[in-house]
Amino acid sequence: MSTAGHRRLRLHIEGLVQGVGFRPFVHRLASALELAGWVENTPAGVCLELEGPAAALEAFLVRLPCERPPHSRLDRLQQQWLPPQASAGFRILTTAAQSAPSRPPAAATALQLPDLAPCAACLAELTDPASRRCGYAFTSCAHCGPRFSILRALPFERRHTALASFRLCAACASEYADPSNRRFHAQTSGCPACGPRLSWFTPGGPRLWDPPRPSGPLSPCLAAAAAALRAGRIVALQSVGGFQLLCLAGSEAAVAELRRRKGRPEKPFALLAPDLDWVRRHCLLGPAEERLLTAPAAPIVLLRRRPLELVGPDPEASATSPMAPNNAPGVALGVALGVAPHNPWLGVMLAASPLHALLLRELGEPLLATSGNRSGEPLCADPERVEEELGAIADGFLCHNRPIANPVDDGLIQLAAGAPMLLRHARGQAPSVVALTPLLPHPDRLAGVVAMGGQLKGSLAIGVAGGRAWLGPHLGDLDSLAAEQRLRQVLSDALERFGLRPRCFVVDGHPAYASRRIGAELAAAAGVPLLEVQHHQAHLLACMAEHGLPPPAVGVAWDGAGHGGDGTLWGGECLRLEAPGGAASFTRLARLRPFPLPGGERAMREPRRAALGLLYAGFGPAAFDGVTRLLPSLAAFGADERPVLARMLQQRLHSPLCSSVGRLFDAIASLLGLAQRCSFEGQAALRLEAAARAALPAGPGRLAPAAYTVAISPGGFGEPWLLDWQPLLEALLHDLAADRPVEVIALAFHQALAQLLAALAGQLGVKRLLLAGGCFQNRLLLELAVECLADAGIEALWPQRIPCNDGGLALGQLLAAGWRLEPAAGPATGPAASPDEVQ
Repeated sequence: MSTAGHRRLRLHIEGLVQGVGFRPFVHRLASALELAGWVENTPAGVCLELEGPAAALEAFLVRLPCERPPHSRLDRLQQQWLPPQASAGFRILTTAAQSAPSRPPAAATALQLPDLAPCAACLAELTDPASRRCGYAFTSCAHCGPRFSILRALPFERRHTALASFRLCAACASEYADPSNRRFHAQTSGCPACGPRLSWFTPGGPRLWDPPRPSGPLSPCLAAAAAALRAGRIVALQSVGGFQLLCLAGSEAAVAELRRRKGRPEKPFALLAPDLDWVRRHCLLGPAEERLLTAPAAPIVLLRRRPLELVGPDPEASATSPMAPNNAPGVALGVALGVAPHNPWLGVMLAASPLHALLLRELGEPLLATSGNRSGEPLCADPERVEEELGAIADGFLCHNRPIANPVDDGLIQLAAGAPMLLRHARGQAPSVVALTPLLPHPDRLAGVVAMGGQLKGSLAIGVAGGRAWLGPHLGDLDSLAAEQRLRQVLSDALERFGLRPRCFVVDGHPAYASRRIGAELAAAAGVPLLEVQHHQAHLLACMAEHGLPPPAVGVAWDGAGHGGDGTLWGGECLRLEAPGGAASFTRLARLRPFPLPGGERAMREPRRAALGLLYAGFGPAAFDGVTRLLPSLAAFGADERPVLARMLQQRLHSPLCSSVGRLFDAIASLLGLAQRCSFEGQAALRLEAAARAALPAGPGRLAPAAYTVAISPGGFGEPWLLDWQPLLEALLHDLAADRPVEVIALAFHQALAQLLAALAGQLGVKRLLLAGGCFQNRLLLELAVECLADAGIEALWPQRIPCNDGGLALGQLLAAGWRLEPAAGPATGPAASPDEVQ
């Protein structure tokens, strides 16, 4: 064949190009254009060479970004034109070892694709009697299936995954080699003859295995699990990234028993819905929420119940509570009250794997689904230890022999202010990468920087080459030794995959955070710097990083509490984020007026204590006298407790000051009789939001002039302005005394905070305001705030792809470190730190 007029083009492509069917796509496109050459995965992405007529090469470059696989993303494309070599045919190289020796090794920076729910074609095979994968719980192809949860090394090749030991049978190998098949070079391919298998056992009983051959639409193990669920039993199922605990969502007895065994009295559980029709019948589902629900990430989506329900009373409230017992919500057909008590929202997800799809099809009704872990422990992901870890909770175990390399919990998302808002960065979303290059004066400083996150909703962020931040999955709260060990292991594995040595560690300022202690230990062991970033600064920096916003910027960080560095707990802050290199990294412009928290840590779990501290700060000792004795908050204390608490407040004993909007929410919920003690974080605020929504008028016009006011007053020379809640508190108590409906008061409180933000931004003269911190998970607060700011001509920016709660802290910490580090003296890449160094 004549090569006259031929040229050769080498392309290096970075982005989401591994595990998405990118090499098969390139093979098909190159073959269609009659181009010769090869394509391979590399530690940095994909490399390919094409040879042929110049017109065909130009056509390839035009069609590449337009026709790429749906889950792929092209971040960077480098071109190099070379002399032709008279190549023939087009090949997919399966390993970097087959690369030509002239190509230098690339840094391990390839993006890792999150796990994908089964595609429509794979779902259809599950029920097709003519398919050899009918009823096979591990069906996948180049466009769906496990990705991050099975990845052990880069690049994404079968030999680098948990499927390495599963050799393809002749039929699967034929599909793998066939360019016309959707399993062409699909690294997760398999079938009942050669792929993973299910097993089933009960505590202390023998293990049943599915046979290594097609067994029809319902395997023996899956049938046993379905029978146990129908009988009201609790089943531990080995899901994509770890175990889930399941029971029938419509069984009050099963749900109550699961709550008892897991020690989870009221925190809402998620639902596994059998199909979209069921969701439409039971939830208010708009087009945007349906897209979230059916996305390849298959996250838990927070949806409004149908029909509209009111929040119920606090179980500990007295008979005189303003929320009467007969206002308790009814149950939507098929969903037990215990699934999400006192909550107008349901967390719903569809099948995240073929196993889920088969089980739901067999049962035909929804399942309660919650993380498979003991209270305070990380997610269980090892089938060999599941009986030890979950034997006191589950009645049966549906497992498989595909190892989970990277445990990852279910993702959680909601639609708020017209946009998706990620609440838990987990399966289907994690890991992810944020480009920080435009925000960094020297992007090379970032590689090897490790940000340790906070204490709650633990997460890690690691700087990788090119000024990018790798964001790891949600790790849960770091309240146990097992959780700390999981964090260390995730960090060790990530550094090894990227071939990085830590350059420095970045931590929160709170001295008691486990993430801070671990970061300090690792920094000392590695002989690298330890940097500290203030909690609320990190919240706002994470928002800036997501939106690519350079400093300076002004924002509010409202959350439960964070270490302020001045002896108080912050949580209602307005900060100006300064440009790098200045005398200060941020300026505190305003703060919520502080009030004490009697009992310190106990007040985080008892809204009645926050209410007592608020009343004392507002009225002094008179808070314990007169009409205030009739308040639900005071009635929640025994007669012998009130004098003790009064002395604590008067003498400032174990009563730290806080400027926290989160604790203000707790206090108001307590004053309204909605919650006095909490069994999970944010419980009181959830009830307050639910009550407010019950009074929300339909349609536009929700922002009538607020009945309450938070005053903005000078804070003294050099001090931040005070956001004074006193006028709001006095008006609220007046309305309580006048028997104004609790729901109306709750809505007025939300409106007052929203209008406060607009007034504050107006006085500061800013046209853009960042909104960050866990309080903005409150959908009503966020939507009212965005609407109120827009009416004032002020743009609101808030986290959407990164959690606004503490799950986003690590990204903000990483950006702060990128500004503060000196230029890199040398590359951070090289042999990874050994497990001993990291653990």
